[in-house]
Amino acid sequence: MAAQFFNRIGQIGLGVAVAGGVINSALYNVDGGHRAVIFDRFAGVKNQVVGEGTHFFIPWIQRPIIFDIRSRPRNVPVVTGSK
Repeated sequence: MAAQFFNRIGQIGLGVAVAGGVINSALYNVDGGHRAVIFDRFAGVKNQVVGEGTHFFIPWIQRPIIFDIRSRPRNVPVVTGSK
């Protein structure tokens, strides 16, 4: 009786671990100052832009591509006649 109980607990624990691993592989995080677009193997790049936060995608079919959208200062050297 006790052996069956512990065997069942082990099976449930294994199922929870596998489900947790699948859910964890389907999450991605978009940091502040970044945006993401989703590449789908069947439909190509989606038109929707994904903002900051944690989001879901379909593993093996979709892949998030994350871009940095923060503005950066630029130095433009200019040759002038004055100092």
